[in-house]
Amino acid sequence: MGGALGETLNALVQRFNESQKDVRVVAEHKGSAEDTMIAALSAQRAPGGPHLVQATDIGTAQMMASKSAVRPVWQVFADGGEKIDPHAFLPAVASYFSDNAGKLVALPFNIATPILFYNKDAFRKAKLDPERPPSTWYEMPKAMGELVSAGYECVYTTVWPSWVQIENMSTWHNQDFATRENGLAGLDAKLIFNTHLMVRHVSFLSSWARAGYFTYSGRRIQGERRFARGECAMITASSASYAQLRSEAKFDFGAAQLPYYDDIKGAPHHSLISGGGLWAMAGKTPAEYRGMARFLAWLARPEIQADWHQRTGYVPVTRAAYEQTAQSGFYKTNPGHEIAIKQLLLNQPTRESRGIRLGEFAAIRAILEEELESVWDGKVEPKLALDRAAERGDVLLRKFEKDNRSGHEPGVPERSPRGPRPAAKPAAKAK
Repeated sequence: MGGALGETLNALVQRFNESQKDVRVVAEHKGSAEDTMIAALSAQRAPGGPHLVQATDIGTAQMMASKSAVRPVWQVFADGGEKIDPHAFLPAVASYFSDNAGKLVALPFNIATPILFYNKDAFRKAKLDPERPPSTWYEMPKAMGELVSAGYECVYTTVWPSWVQIENMSTWHNQDFATRENGLAGLDAKLIFNTHLMVRHVSFLSSWARAGYFTYSGRRIQGERRFARGECAMITASSASYAQLRSEAKFDFGAAQLPYYDDIKGAPHHSLISGGGLWAMAGKTPAEYRGMARFLAWLARPEIQADWHQRTGYVPVTRAAYEQTAQSGFYKTNPGHEIAIKQLLLNQPTRESRGIRLGEFAAIRAILEEELESVWDGKVEPKLALDRAAERGDVLLRKFEKDNRSGHEPGVPERSPRGPRPAAKPAAKAK
């Protein structure tokens, strides 16, 4: 982590080092999440690699597939004489970082989920109730129309379109993104996010883009910066953005639950996590594993998790940390911090909602976002774009499956490879 988050993490490491004299942890910032994972896996081929690596959720399948390079966290705890209870973690968090036996393969750490942020001052100017943001996607157009009439050119935008608009909207409505339990049950998963619901949702966004209601701001967090400057009135963004927005925004803003479709049975279900886990690398000494176990167990303590949550805006990954934060009165003065946790606790994870664990996930996201951009540009109909994204992504999944079923380690992943783009087909109207 870099920037303010990196400073908070370094302070946490220093706090651990000062709490005891047997173990010393040294934190290193290695660049982007993808670079960090690639460097860590490459380093395992020679002595001197890291003991622990922070890998994002989209790298989970690759880390699990690199069996000779990693040591499951549950085993590190057992070997180090420390205890960890997977049931102590929020269900939507633990299920993603667990194997099929329910044992933790990595320690959940910097976890977030998307929520809706909105400019209360803009709502007041548009004569909208600043305490009642839209709760469903069907309520969005009225609010957006009033904001346009009030003079706002960007009334709604988003960050990470694939994560928020496709991955989370699938889980939020308890629908599959891919077969084989979204990849958690096997490498032979196929992408099936091109559903009737997703076609409808992308069609809505496309029509709103044409009407000036939805503004595309890029694939990453460009929209967040625009919202912080007061340019955009509403944004779907990571819950971990709350603290940063609070320090940057010069206006009154609120946070609310993700909009959903209230005509879908069982919706809203629960949202999907994003973020990283701490992975233990293989090939270390018993003494080193004892030190790693001690540090990880310290990080999982309720008081440490509660402090990390309150300082960063990340979700407290254990129930005890959440309860401790609630009892302290923190949410009374910072209500936006609790919305993400409530979203994750709405319902128990199901086969469709435990998480998405796919090989080459970063590249699949890039494909989805490229195809979505063709929709925002008005070049391709939503159904065709989603069909093409699934087809191109499946090519990468079959390659990942083949590499990992061949009996040898998959090795270091390529950097954001892209599947072949099919030849253009006539635009199909979405029904």
